[in-house]
Amino acid sequence: MRNNLDTQAQQYWRANIRTVLGCLLVWFLVSFGAGIIFAEALNGIMVGGFPLGFWFAQQGSIVVFLLLIIFYAWRMNRLDRQFNVDEI
Repeated sequence: MRNNLDTQAQQYWRANIRTVLGCLLVWFLVSFGAGIIFAEALNGIMVGGFPLGFWFAQQGSIVVFLLLIIFYAWRMNRLDRQFNVDEI
């Protein structure tokens, strides 16, 4: 019984770490990648009258960060229900 709980806790922790790493990867790609590394290439595309690289550096990264927070909360609620560690 104890071994089964440990295995389930390890699976839950691995799923949690995968979610965090995925969110951090997207965060890095949007803030550092789109806003700095690929900014010159993205600046050839115009969004609302502004170059896309500039838009990502100023507003897009903030929008993506907010979406990441919503995604993380949704994903963790789903994992909690899947592994029966939810609070409801």
